Amino acid sequence: MPSQAEDQKFTPEFDVIIIGAGPVGLLLANYLGHSGLRTLVIEALSDLIDYPRGVAIDDESLRAFQAAGVVDDILPHTTPRQAMRYVNGKGRVFASIDPTDQPFGWVRRSTFIQPLADRVSAAGLQRFANVELRLAHKVVGFVQNADGVLVEMERPDGSRQTVACSYMVGCDGGRSRTREALGILFTGKTDPNRWIVVDIADDPMGLPNAYLHADPVRPYACISLPHGLRRLEFMLFPGEADGNDVPRELLDRMLGRVLPDPARVNIIRARVYTHNGRIAERFREGRVILAGDAAHIMPVWQGQGFNSGVRDAFNLGWKLALVVKGICSPDLLDTYQTERKAHAQAMISLSVTAGTVLGMRNPVKVWLRDTITYLISFLPPVKRYFLEMRFKPMPRYREGALNYGPKGFHKNSAIGRMFIQPRVATAEGWTGRMDDLIGTNSFALVSWGVNPDVWLTEKVRARLDLLSIKRFWVVPMTQLGYEAERNPDVIVVGDIDRTVKTWFDHNPETMVLLRPDRFVAVNSGPQALDARLNELLDALGVVEPARREDWNA
Repeated sequence: MPSQAEDQKFTPEFDVIIIGAGPVGLLLANYLGHSGLRTLVIEALSDLIDYPRGVAIDDESLRAFQAAGVVDDILPHTTPRQAMRYVNGKGRVFASIDPTDQPFGWVRRSTFIQPLADRVSAAGLQRFANVELRLAHKVVGFVQNADGVLVEMERPDGSRQTVACSYMVGCDGGRSRTREALGILFTGKTDPNRWIVVDIADDPMGLPNAYLHADPVRPYACISLPHGLRRLEFMLFPGEADGNDVPRELLDRMLGRVLPDPARVNIIRARVYTHNGRIAERFREGRVILAGDAAHIMPVWQGQGFNSGVRDAFNLGWKLALVVKGICSPDLLDTYQTERKAHAQAMISLSVTAGTVLGMRNPVKVWLRDTITYLISFLPPVKRYFLEMRFKPMPRYREGALNYGPKGFHKNSAIGRMFIQPRVATAEGWTGRMDDLIGTNSFALVSWGVNPDVWLTEKVRARLDLLSIKRFWVVPMTQLGYEAERNPDVIVVGDIDRTVKTWFDHNPETMVLLRPDRFVAVNSGPQALDARLNELLDALGVVEPARREDWNA
């Protein structure tokens, strides 16, 4: 890339260029496609990766794919409600994770086939004339200036091309060249233990769910996957399997621990992995942003690497759209790191802890673990804590693109948390999940008990229209037809199973503003609503139409 490009004046050909066609890059491109942004996805490989990688998908991720409009095509590649059970060396289940509630509209845990989900996301891009995916194109350099980013890439024939964009997002994995080129530190630890991951077709076991065998003789995991696949992961000991090559004799010996005939298996792949827990020092450098594994990587033991990357895309997509369109100040992009980094670090810590529990081999530590877990199994509240997955750190934003009001942060506030996804009905007879009414990249003002329009001034209503904020009034099913006829300027929906009423019963402020990623940005009573929304719009850096031409000049 020519050095003078740093001072070069240019007009971006694309609004956003995404480096990497993995799950995060493809999902982000779908969000940007919905927003009408000119988006280019560059992938060095000639095809999407076709072997199993991540195997766990949670309810937050399914909700994110729902918002992108592709979840119905991903569901056939999932097995819902896959329990995770920890088993000690004597065969006793000492911890079980099997949550049954669905606050976000989807089951809390599923296994899935990531390559097939990636292909669904890639196929989703074909809906958008403004999105392009280029395979077998390798980024060889980039430089940014006040106008945007110049990206130099190598085509499949070896020739080179330079393209310009307003923003670039590096979704290029744990060994991100984007991160390295920016000089951003990737701090954390590497687990000294190595593991071999074996993916098998034509499942020779058929056992449902996921079992993590904390056996000090040799810890291993055994996971049932959709479409008749089985994943086995075994800890390797020092001196076993130099590099990434696994001798067949060693592999058969490991498989023989769980299979009567290890020779009669259809192995898709067997690879050696070292688990890392690392996070980027910062997620943004000017007009270049990191997401997914490029920003953070974690051990696999809670299945949160894939899901954390999906959360990144869900958080970043709508913010990029508002900034690129000139609706909001570029400062909005700073909230991406503010909101995502702390939670990614929390998930890394959880995953490291789970790996430590699984991989214990010291006899004293193993005895302590087994004894403690045996005793707490007689304590119902503690048992429910694990069974219902309450230990999992939920994203909770203390600051960022939200407004806590004059009293500031409060631990019991709904602000900064993901809102429930209730089933609702319209007066026209439609029933379904509420997110489908809200739509992709859309804000929603949701009220219980009173029409929110009554409490909005014309000035604030006009400012809300700048963000195309939809206004919903949720009512009991008995009132649906009556209120819908009386209030044509607001979307009246019926609370099918009283989920919304129950939520507001535990959150006494009866109006919420939901961001496009379904997090609560404002939770207010009717009389304070107007002022709180005005403050939030100021915090988002919403630019009035008369100023946008100057802003983007």
